Amino acid sequence: MTEFVRTAITNHIGIITLDRPKALNSLSLDMVRAITTALLAWRNDANVRAVLIHSSSDKAFCAGGDIRFFHEAGSTTPLRGSALLEDFFTEEYALNHLIHFYPKPYIALMDGIVMGGGMGVAQGGESNRIRIVTERTKMAMPEVNIGLFPDVGGGYFLSRVPGQLGTYLGVTGEIIGAADALYAELADVFVPSAEMPALLTMLASTSSEVRDAVTAFAAPFRAQAEPSSSRLAAQRAMIDRHFAHDRVSAITASLAGDHNEFAQKTLAVMQKRSPLMMCVTLSQLRRGAGMSVADCLRMERTMVRRSFENGEVLEGIRSVVIDKDNAPKWHPASIEEVSDSMVERFFEPAWPAHAHPLRDLT
Repeated sequence: MTEFVRTAITNHIGIITLDRPKALNSLSLDMVRAITTALLAWRNDANVRAVLIHSSSDKAFCAGGDIRFFHEAGSTTPLRGSALLEDFFTEEYALNHLIHFYPKPYIALMDGIVMGGGMGVAQGGESNRIRIVTERTKMAMPEVNIGLFPDVGGGYFLSRVPGQLGTYLGVTGEIIGAADALYAELADVFVPSAEMPALLTMLASTSSEVRDAVTAFAAPFRAQAEPSSSRLAAQRAMIDRHFAHDRVSAITASLAGDHNEFAQKTLAVMQKRSPLMMCVTLSQLRRGAGMSVADCLRMERTMVRRSFENGEVLEGIRSVVIDKDNAPKWHPASIEEVSDSMVERFFEPAWPAHAHPLRDLT
């Protein structure tokens, strides 16, 4: 337990409560370490049959990593390198891997804002997970808006959602709600926020298998967030058509030739994002589609090192949270100026294979 992470065991369920409401539960290194410590302690503990992670706040599950820390650490050290920054990403990605392969049911209550690093601690554990959304859920991988890319395993889970939905979400950074999340298979069940206390009370007393208990509890509310009625479902054919291209310039040209309101709005959104990082993200997602979780995380660990060397992320964070002018000076300023070599640089090894900080992931 730390100042911002509380842990407890109730009814043989390990409960992790993110408790940094003023920062929307943005993850610090201490928080990453506290979550990791709890999960490792409970992994082989016969007294713990499942894990629940949630927030003490109704505003956010987790808004991502602490980008103010990223900016400070990345701006004040030689070659934009920082031991704390290096440790943060290495340990965060190792936590994402731990969650993905966690051997016990892992329940994430994604109430409120769920972005970036918050997605990383909610999307793992394919065989054992249950991801709950509410009417307050605001989900995104918005990194291209701050000159970064969808990390924390985004190259794995975004590349595996239906059709080109993951490409759309990663390249545009757009925010989606509960029905969209269910449709994109980034959530499993919907529970109204007003029912959260009842859900927690049920979990504190049930003797049933935890995943079955949660699924049964959520069943009466299914119609309140019908995936087939979501915005993504309505635009699916258009998204699949425009975002099937393997170059961002081809995606924007395809959108520009479509006078549909959704296509034009999407094009306008992309014109505000970092041209370089949209191209890097598209390459990441195409590569990630054929990679294991461990290989994706190793790739992204290299990419984040290259990102801070490049500096685009520092400009993006400056514009959004430091100066708050929302007027980033992207370099290059246009998609047409982004070269293949600029993109490829983000994937060039930053360490020898034997020295990669995530070399031991399997």
